[in-house]
Amino acid sequence: MSTYQIAFIGTGVMGRSMAGHLLKAGHRLHVHNRTRTKAQPLIDAGAQWHDSAGSAAEGADFVITIVGYPQDVEETYLGAGGVIERAKPGAVLIDMTTSSPELARRIAAAAQAKGCSALDAPVTGGDIGAREARLVILVGGSELAFARAYPLFELMGKNIARHGGPGAGQLAKLANQIGIASAMMAWCEALTFAKAAGLDPARVLESIGGGAAGSTAMTVLAPRALRGDFEPGFYVKHFIKDMKLALEAAEAMKLDLPGLAQAKRLYDQVSARGWDECGTQALFRLYQEQA
Repeated sequence: MSTYQIAFIGTGVMGRSMAGHLLKAGHRLHVHNRTRTKAQPLIDAGAQWHDSAGSAAEGADFVITIVGYPQDVEETYLGAGGVIERAKPGAVLIDMTTSSPELARRIAAAAQAKGCSALDAPVTGGDIGAREARLVILVGGSELAFARAYPLFELMGKNIARHGGPGAGQLAKLANQIGIASAMMAWCEALTFAKAAGLDPARVLESIGGGAAGSTAMTVLAPRALRGDFEPGFYVKHFIKDMKLALEAAEAMKLDLPGLAQAKRLYDQVSARGWDECGTQALFRLYQEQA
């Protein structure tokens, strides 16, 4: 595979592992993060630090971003001195943040005007999927840009699919988050019920996790919750952001999604208790508190 100059912006829980796979494959990595210490392991491994996203993007063949919120994406790409302004013509710009479909379309139009191409390519799989390079990558954008980026996606994920034009990747990711929202409630309620009934919830989990009630959310996150481990594989605050985006998109399509709405209400209660920086399995704490 050819080697490229790659700018990677956002080296948090998932981004750091994703960028590391690209670096190990021999690509020249240019990194930026709001907190430099989170990028230090990559810098120590040979990545070049930049003080801004625009500086990292300058001269890169591919620019990859995975930041927090849509406003961060907008500032990174469309702000003064940002990625669009400083990227070289011909670069492929790949936003892997879960963000707004409408914003993805605006970035794609701005990239095209600059002579670049843009993909929205949010991911799912959490910290483990990022670490083990088996993320699901859901992509929107042109077929040509997708084909160019595919070898890089293969270094970070296993299930990679283009779902349509600009914004389609974000819409597919929101569908994923809608499914997870109800799945999180399901296992929390099942194990809360088991515990209240006098059963050993860990043993019940072993029995039901591989059956029809099972889900990846149950298999990965329920054991952590039962151990009292609420460290983030995916932050509560980011999941609330995703559910808000999904509810807004559903409202625009005149869809009523009661499971999603209920999950959002429950996670707002989780947030109100100061657990924003916890992993999404912190929902179990809320159920235990109310049991």
